[in-house]
Amino acid sequence: MAKKKTKPIVAVVGRPNVGKSTLFNALAGENISIVKDTPGITRDRIYADISWLDTSFTLIDTGGIEPDSKDIILSQMREQAEIAMETADVIIFLVDVKQGLVDADAKVADMLRRSQKPVVLVVNKVDSYEKYMADVYEFYNLGMGDPHPISAVNRLGIGDMLDEVISHFGEVPEIDEEDERPRVAIVGKPNVGKSSLINKLLGEDRLIVSDIAGTTRDAVDTEITFNGKDYVFIDTAGLRRKNKIKEELERFMILRTVSAVERAEVVVLVIDASEGVTEQDAKIAGIAHDRGKAVIIVVNKWDAVEKDDKTIYRFTEKVRDTLSFMTYAEILFVSAKTGQRLPKLFETIDMVSENHAMRVSTGVLNEIMTEAVAMQQPPSDKGKRLRLYYITQVAVKPPTFVIFVNDKELMHFSYTRYIENQIRNTFGFKGTPLKFIIRERKDKES
Repeated sequence: MAKKKTKPIVAVVGRPNVGKSTLFNALAGENISIVKDTPGITRDRIYADISWLDTSFTLIDTGGIEPDSKDIILSQMREQAEIAMETADVIIFLVDVKQGLVDADAKVADMLRRSQKPVVLVVNKVDSYEKYMADVYEFYNLGMGDPHPISAVNRLGIGDMLDEVISHFGEVPEIDEEDERPRVAIVGKPNVGKSSLINKLLGEDRLIVSDIAGTTRDAVDTEITFNGKDYVFIDTAGLRRKNKIKEELERFMILRTVSAVERAEVVVLVIDASEGVTEQDAKIAGIAHDRGKAVIIVVNKWDAVEKDDKTIYRFTEKVRDTLSFMTYAEILFVSAKTGQRLPKLFETIDMVSENHAMRVSTGVLNEIMTEAVAMQQPPSDKGKRLRLYYITQVAVKPPTFVIFVNDKELMHFSYTRYIENQIRNTFGFKGTPLKFIIRERKDKES
């Protein structure tokens, strides 16, 4: 039976100043604090997609620690370890050879050991093996297996460390490819009504919505049958940490979202109608967009909004404006409380999931492209005009197209967008992003 691996998640945990961000940057390419690939969105450097050999994984930075006093450092490290244990498949525990083994390392090691997750112990700042190897052996006392010496700054030992990290990926949960059921992740900020939505769809209170601080649990998979068809809903609702600072909550929520989105094909982003669409919603939407998932925006608590004949129109405009990078997303106005328009949600899931997996024949694509080029001349620069030779679809989920051109530099973002719109005008592709890869082919080959 065909199995498809979900992309593994690797988290880094460690005390202040052991070099977590240096390691993060060394793995993710230079200072990627602001990712510019999604127009209209800047992101904190919380996660990055990394490839090593032919394996790719998502690297997560569990957050900085404010060195204040020993107690605070320890409690914040526990917090980090908790985030890592909850969201990661493999944990990198980073320590510093120059500071040596300290009490906080030992306490966090105890927590990580109990988590049953694979942990790779990495000793940073080993700029010279001759000089520091004896100090590296001290970390055997943590009882976390072999310490791996690296220098994040000089990029020493990083390959061996990554080999060790990916050797644990065999234990990552798999998705059964033959499982035809649509996998839907319900994401959104805390308290927008994600649990109530799933409870209403289930017709029973399966997800306990409680306000006790610290009731967290992993994303729960819920099977729901509607009109004889089965769906798997992946929920990230269990996040109720009243006592946590806002930044930590937000970071936690983003990490939670990354791991849920990773396992789904369709992402339902729940927005609170009474609050409107916020920057935090845009951050969460950006995760689904970057990962090429089909997206439905569900505006919940619509029953609580005072309406006139233009309310839906105005709200839609606002959503389109804030989430301008995903004009393809479908928008639904519902109420989890009254059940208003919830059956429509299943219809929409079916539609976007079909579009996400749709294939278009090469012949038809080339007809659309030829026509598009005839209607709007491709751009030129210094007398050289862009020529589009050929287009073909190479993948689904999301639908991915390769366009062969004479000069990549001339293929501006706006012309790619124009070709995309022509394809969408013909096939709709509602609810799914489309991905375009531009390849160069010299004239003499054509």
